[in-house]
Amino acid sequence: MTAYVLAQVNVSRLKYPLTSVQLRPFVDAEDSVYADAEEAEGFVWRHTNSDGEDRSGLRVFSDERLVVNLSVWRDLQVLRAFMYRGLHRDVMARRYEFFEQVNEAMSAMWWIPAGHGPSLKEAEQRLVHLREHGPTPYAFTFRMTFPAGTAQAGTGSAEAVS
Repeated sequence: MTAYVLAQVNVSRLKYPLTSVQLRPFVDAEDSVYADAEEAEGFVWRHTNSDGEDRSGLRVFSDERLVVNLSVWRDLQVLRAFMYRGLHRDVMARRYEFFEQVNEAMSAMWWIPAGHGPSLKEAEQRLVHLREHGPTPYAFTFRMTFPAGTAQAGTGSAEAVS
């Protein structure tokens, strides 16, 4: 069994209320996208609210307009493969219709011990760290990754990804 797995958080600011007609295609695709993720090779876990529902009950940064996806994957390769294929890719191709463009990091990744389910508070802390310090072993991006286990030791060299 792998000692570390990859946590990822992705936060987006909605252009419209979730109940709006403009977000209908996004909302209608939610269950299918999450089902695809859960069936994808290397998927480990995803955060839901206490009712097992998505988006509507998950808040970060005390902002009602932000929606969050927090999940855990076996490694970078399986997460990347899921992100750029199938329904997820199709929905994200329309992201500018649904979400505001922002000038700060809205997603981060970090390694966690296998079996740990990160909290929304932990995800917020990682994202803030990335915004303030850039990619480090504590929180990084696809453009600059770090090997598993380096955040706990505080060492390690970055792997630039093009």
